[in-house]
Amino acid sequence: MAKVAFIGLGVMGFPMAGHLKTKGGHDVTVYNRTAEKAAAWVDTFSGKSAPTPAEAADGCDFVFVCVGNDDDLRQVTSGEKGVLSTMKRGSVLIDNTTASAEVARELYEAAKAKSVDFIDAPVSGGQAGAENGVLTVMCGGDEAVFEKAKPVIDAYARMVGLMGPAGSGQLTKMMNQICIAGVVQGLAEAVHFGKRAGLDIEKVVDVISKGAAGSWQMENRHKTMNQGKYDFGFAVDWMRKDLGIVLTEARRNGAKLPLTALVDQFYGDIQALGGNRWDTSSLLARLEK
Repeated sequence: MAKVAFIGLGVMGFPMAGHLKTKGGHDVTVYNRTAEKAAAWVDTFSGKSAPTPAEAADGCDFVFVCVGNDDDLRQVTSGEKGVLSTMKRGSVLIDNTTASAEVARELYEAAKAKSVDFIDAPVSGGQAGAENGVLTVMCGGDEAVFEKAKPVIDAYARMVGLMGPAGSGQLTKMMNQICIAGVVQGLAEAVHFGKRAGLDIEKVVDVISKGAAGSWQMENRHKTMNQGKYDFGFAVDWMRKDLGIVLTEARRNGAKLPLTALVDQFYGDIQALGGNRWDTSSLLARLEK
């Protein structure tokens, strides 16, 4: 059993911290900016909470962070009451936030300066994956630190891999989001086409999902897309944040991402329709408006 802190109890962090407590058997202290959510976690998992990130991290072996963006991440790690102000020598900071590779490298150096280790470890699998403890975790950092952290991360994951040095986890997550953007747009166009052609979408998908067109998105989202229901996963606002990170990195490294840039604009159309909190499969809505 390790002494663990978890900072950030959103739709992903809340169950992830829960798995560290129940499945991992660790001594977990949580912090959330909204104290009511931390209190709810304590009630649900019979755990502990702290009033600041620094107090939550004090004396811990592993500190997990899962917040909104680069600025949030800097605040809870390097800020005045951030976790790096109290983390002990040899402890490990594990960042599950989807953020930039730049901030990952920055935190790696900031942690090293305090004799603390760092792993950038963004996740894929959505709210359902977090709740069921079957996330895919893409890590960047030093191999020895990864081997030390992996048994703890395993509490909420089905796949954990080291992709390379600091920042590599975030770059891998960017590839993940590029793939998702293209697949969801293709699925939206296919469903739209099929409906206009008068086909039975359920029958069609039952067949084509078993062939080369099959995907997780097709299996898990075609029914709700066909019904015009978009409250089943990762929100458009968050996807646009992620694609913004992707496109910024592409400008830096010279990658050409025409489809990703186009789908990002399409998600902007969804936001204009009031679909900020709709899930990413709502790309179909802009075709049917």
